[in-house]
Amino acid sequence: MQAVSADVSFKSNKFPKYKLGPDYQILDEATMENKGPPLKDIVAQETEHLSDQHKRLSVRDLASKFDNNLSAAAKLSDEAKLREVASLEGHVLLKKLRDALEHLRGRLAGLNKEDVEKAISMVEALAVKLTQNEGELIQEKFEVKKLANFLKQASEDAKKLVNQERSFACAEIESAKAVVRRIGEALDEQEKISLTSGIQEMEEMVEEIQQARRIRLLHHPCKVMDMEHELRALRLQIQEKSAFSVKLQQELMLKKLAEENKLSLYALEGSGGLGSILRLQPRSEDTMELSKCSIQWYRLSSQCSRRELISGANKSVYAPEPFDVGRILQVDIISHGQKSTVTTACPVQPAVGLESYVETLSRKGNSEFSVVISQMNGRNYSSHSAHLLRVGKMRMKLSKGWITKARDAYSSTSMQLCGFRGGGNVAAKSLFWQSRKGQSFVLVFESERERNAAIVLARRYALDCNVVLAGPDDQASLYLL
Repeated sequence: MQAVSADVSFKSNKFPKYKLGPDYQILDEATMENKGPPLKDIVAQETEHLSDQHKRLSVRDLASKFDNNLSAAAKLSDEAKLREVASLEGHVLLKKLRDALEHLRGRLAGLNKEDVEKAISMVEALAVKLTQNEGELIQEKFEVKKLANFLKQASEDAKKLVNQERSFACAEIESAKAVVRRIGEALDEQEKISLTSGIQEMEEMVEEIQQARRIRLLHHPCKVMDMEHELRALRLQIQEKSAFSVKLQQELMLKKLAEENKLSLYALEGSGGLGSILRLQPRSEDTMELSKCSIQWYRLSSQCSRRELISGANKSVYAPEPFDVGRILQVDIISHGQKSTVTTACPVQPAVGLESYVETLSRKGNSEFSVVISQMNGRNYSSHSAHLLRVGKMRMKLSKGWITKARDAYSSTSMQLCGFRGGGNVAAKSLFWQSRKGQSFVLVFESERERNAAIVLARRYALDCNVVLAGPDDQASLYLL
C-alpha cells in the first residue's frame, strides 16, 4: 500500500469525522465544540446596529465604528482565504486517497474488493461535498468582499465628515477670537472715551440747569423743586465719578513714574512734604557728579497731564512751597546729551498744623515775621542782622527798626512771591520776594512753618485784591487751580 505524500498539510491533527447517510450520502458529524456565532454574523450585526444608531453618534465615533468593522471584514476575508487553502488541500488529499484505493482494488478480490469499492464511493461523495462547500465559500468570499468595499467607502466618507467638521470648528474658533478681539478694542475705546467724558457731562449738566430754570418760570414750584433735587443728586454723582476718575489716573501715572524711577541713574532723598528738602543723589559711584550736570525741576498738574517748569529751580536741592502741595515734582538731569528723569513717589503732603496757624495769624490783621536778608537784587547780602517782614491785608513791608527797606501794595503788577529755588541747606526756610521791578530779596525765616505761613497769607490777601502772587515766569492762572 502506497503511503500518503509528505507534502500534504492538514488543517487539524486528526482526520475529520463523517457518517454515511442514505444512498451513501456523506454527512458531517455534529461537533460538540461551541465556538459561538461566526464572524460574518457578528460583522452583519454590528453593521446593522451602526446603521440604526449613527444619527446619535458623533462624527468621530461614527468613523471609529466604520474602521472597526472594516478591520473585522478584513479579518473575515483572511479567514476565507485560509478555508480556500484548506479546501485545496482536501482535494489533493482525496485524489491521492482515491488513487490509493484504485490501486488496492486491482490487487484485492472478494469481500475486500467490495469494501474498497465502497470506500471509493465514499471518497467520491466526499469530493462532491467538498465541491459544494467550495461553491458556498466562493459566494461567501464575494459577499465579504462586497461588505469590505462598502465599509471602506463608509470609512472614507466618515473621515471626510470628520475633516469637514474640524474645518467648521476651526472657523468658529477663529470667529470667536475675532469677536473677543473686537470686544477688547471696544473696551479700550470706551476707556479712552470715559477719560474725556467728564467735561462733556459737565456741559450737559449746565444745559440741564438752564432748562430747569426755564421750567421754574413756566411750571409749578413743586416740580421745579423736585427737578432741583434731581439735578443736585446728579451733580453729586458726576463729582464723585470725576474724583474717582482723577484718582485712578493719578494712581496709573504714579505707577508708571515709579517704574521710570527704577531705571534712572539718580534718586530723590527727602520726605517730600511741605517744609522738607528734596535732594538728588546718584545711585552708583560711576554716575556723573551732579555739579557737572544740567538740572531742571518741574511740577506736574493735578491730573499729571502736563508739567510746568519751575523757573530758577536748577540745583540738586529743592524745597517745596505751599503751591506744590498736592502736586508731583519731577526733575530732569542731563549729562553728555543723555536725559534722566526722577519723580517724587507721591504728591507733596501739607505741613501738619500749618492751616490752623495761618487761620490764627489771619485773625490778627497784620502778621510780623523776623527774617534775615540772604540776597538782595541777586547778590549776597553782607549784613546778617534781623529784619521785620510785615504781611498786611493790603501791602507787604520789610524794615529794620524805623528804616524801611521795601514797601509795596499787592496791586503792584510787578510783585512776585514764591519759595526760594536756589538750593542750599536753608532753602526750606527761605522765600523770594520781588517788591517791584529792579528790587528783590531772598529772606530767611526762623522756621519752615513761618516761611510757609507768610507765603500763604500774602497770597490770600493778594487774591482778595484780585491779584495772584506767583514766582518768576510762573503761569499765574495755574495758582487758581
